[in-house]
Amino acid sequence: MFRRKLSALGYPKCEDFNPSSEEEQKHLIIWLEDQKIRHYKVEDRKFLKTAKSWTPAFNKYVKDLQYPFSNKHQSMILDWILGLAVRLEYGDNPDKYKNAYEDKMAKERETKSISENPLENIKENTPEFKEGVQKIAKLLDISIHPDDKITLEAIKITVERLTAETDTQVKKTTNKPIPIDDLDLGFDTGDPKLNRAAKALRLLHINDLRQLQTQVNEAIVAVQAITANPKTDQRLGKIGR
Repeated sequence: MFRRKLSALGYPKCEDFNPSSEEEQKHLIIWLEDQKIRHYKVEDRKFLKTAKSWTPAFNKYVKDLQYPFSNKHQSMILDWILGLAVRLEYGDNPDKYKNAYEDKMAKERETKSISENPLENIKENTPEFKEGVQKIAKLLDISIHPDDKITLEAIKITVERLTAETDTQVKKTTNKPIPIDDLDLGFDTGDPKLNRAAKALRLLHINDLRQLQTQVNEAIVAVQAITANPKTDQRLGKIGR
């Protein structure tokens, strides 16, 4: 419950802080008083560091800070002290935190925009685009055309053909449990257990192909948007209106 405030304050051990440890609690209070709160003059802080018994020193500090609640639970008091430190730190450096917040929000907006459709920023005629298309073509054993967009279209057609047969089986059971024994494996190993394992592998393969088809379709849509949606004439081996 303290990690976020400790991190905001820059406490060195925010990830490992143990509030139930009296020694760690003492180190935290001393650090907060020296670095953030500064309720006492420097010479008056000595009792926090030299106290042989921490509880009386801690209670005195809490009383001097004018802790306003009746709840005396250690975790509640610590949380309040951390909140006080954050308020004081923010008051000393409002521009620092304002700028940090604005930078964080800008990065989140940028990340969200990219994650919503990472293909929107795809650029043709780049080494990355060409390399990606060629890798997919090699995986599917497709001849690479000099025009990357035609190769991409061939990839789309190939994936559609690969999934055409399996779509019929899966379509009837969409969003429903599939009884594995009802699936047609297409061959018989002679061992019921091996048959079931082969059917499970087939389902996994079908899922992979469907995901690949979706990704390829998204890539083609993005490329067509970039190139003003050209029509592909495969017989001519070129792009034309």
